[in-house]
Amino acid sequence: MQDLAGRVAFVTGAASGIGLGIATALAQSGVKVMLCDIEADALEKAVAGLKATNADVDGVRADVSLKAELQAAADATLARFGKVHILVNNAGVGGGAGYGQWTDASWDWTIGVNLMSVIWGIEIFGPLLESHGEGGQIVSTASMAGLIPGTNPSYNVTKYGVVALSELLRGQLALRGIGVSVLCPGFIRTRIMESRRALPERLAGAVETPVIDDPAVDEILKIAEQAIAHGIDPLWVGELVVEAIEGDWPYILTDTQFEPLFDARVAGIKAGFDKIRDRVARR
Repeated sequence: MQDLAGRVAFVTGAASGIGLGIATALAQSGVKVMLCDIEADALEKAVAGLKATNADVDGVRADVSLKAELQAAADATLARFGKVHILVNNAGVGGGAGYGQWTDASWDWTIGVNLMSVIWGIEIFGPLLESHGEGGQIVSTASMAGLIPGTNPSYNVTKYGVVALSELLRGQLALRGIGVSVLCPGFIRTRIMESRRALPERLAGAVETPVIDDPAVDEILKIAEQAIAHGIDPLWVGELVVEAIEGDWPYILTDTQFEPLFDARVAGIKAGFDKIRDRVARR
């Protein structure tokens, strides 16, 4: 999609952080943007801020972990803009707890927002991107935690899932004129560590704040919190995503900080292939 001016984008988790950065960068490129978020006040503020720059934007509140609300948001987008060219599945939470503390509710919340909303987003918006025959792009936000091991089981599982889904669909949807990209950011200046601010009312009291009883994990979380507080500007990430949409990048990475850990993971997998190769050779 070389010329983005006049196209229409739908962005989830768009009231703050990476989502707002992407929505802002798209609007600056002349894209009409529907911002979607669960936080009504933050969404209203974000939309007003972009409208003040003469951007053609609007907002729709939705809990994307509920398919019906995501469908209603799609309907509102069509009613407002008539069509959709770009889907950005960005909403995400850092909920969940470690082994021995996780609960069904915490898994349901994290999987619902981080993975099922991506699946439903593609199911709902995919046909809309195809219908006008003008081409389209799907960008789904995973994380470096979708490429390397981390400390939060449910977060890692969902982010690995987003990467896998994006890789699988890229070839299939290319035949339908739709590009597929997966965004795997590192430490970005967001409020991901405050995800419980967006906990749906239906889960109030069911998702408890995990107790960190492992000093090593506690230290890692403190380091991560500081790294996020001093992380990359979300608008820079948004500008990167615009460039990636224009170039149909399969993977969008924000930095090289975690490349050695990714290399170590790949080396471990390669070692597994080497072991079976040697075993077969000895037969």
